[in-house]
Amino acid sequence: MLARVRDLGTGGRLVAFALLLALVGGGAAAIGAASGTGADVSKSEHDEMREETYAEHAQANGLASSAGGFTFAPGRTSFGTGTSAFRFRILDEHDAPAHGFDLEGGVRLHLIVVRRDFTGYTHLHPRLQPDGSWLVPLRFGAPGVYRAFADFEHGGRKTVLGRDLFVSGELRPRPLPPATRTARVGAFTVALAPQELHLARPTDLRFRVSRHGRRVESFQSYVGARGHLVALHEGDVAYSHVHPLDGRARGRIDFRAELHDPGRYRLFLQFRVGGRVHTAPFTVEVRR
Repeated sequence: MLARVRDLGTGGRLVAFALLLALVGGGAAAIGAASGTGADVSKSEHDEMREETYAEHAQANGLASSAGGFTFAPGRTSFGTGTSAFRFRILDEHDAPAHGFDLEGGVRLHLIVVRRDFTGYTHLHPRLQPDGSWLVPLRFGAPGVYRAFADFEHGGRKTVLGRDLFVSGELRPRPLPPATRTARVGAFTVALAPQELHLARPTDLRFRVSRHGRRVESFQSYVGARGHLVALHEGDVAYSHVHPLDGRARGRIDFRAELHDPGRYRLFLQFRVGGRVHTAPFTVEVRR
């Protein structure tokens, strides 16, 4: 072919050269398609999306004391049983107290405290102090190791930081209760609609609340919604703040959950009726 190109005039050689480039380019594209490299851009975008989702999850699972440029800094971590003042700071990347968090249901920061065997669950809303610290009375009913979660949003992005707190005395751990679809809280019965939970797949959780056999007519707002739900993973106590769904069905509170680790979880549903907040715990299992 090269001999034939030499026999052509200048214009002919240019045309032949252009055709040769087209053939080479087409062959390279075919090879790229066959080898899968032609999908590099879309694959890269997909990987970036997965990494971003993982980063968001890691910033909001409460496994670290520092994430997203913030650090959870308690004034102390050792306590006795009974009630103590718990003071802490959320520090920014410059080690300055941070407190300009988004307002969510009238609250800027949630403090969730639970013993590592999922007993003694407490949900509090600390008060901001003039020195930039947060202060709240905290009651420990029994000795053990507790996990404290500081849950807040900044610029619309959720951050959950965790620290262990130690309560002196003899630890008597309790086993995780088996999976159940019904919980009793005082005069209330809460039923979780049957639903299989699968790994990292959004699932709607529907709770029906009744009192003395009759559905509750209405719920009072609690942190801006019908209810509040936290899911904690067995073993590492990874935290998932589940999002409430809009709904007005009588006696029902709905949430959408996306749980990222297989295994068992302890769910803590909270709702307000008659001016009191009631907490209903459930054990569920997430399958792969």
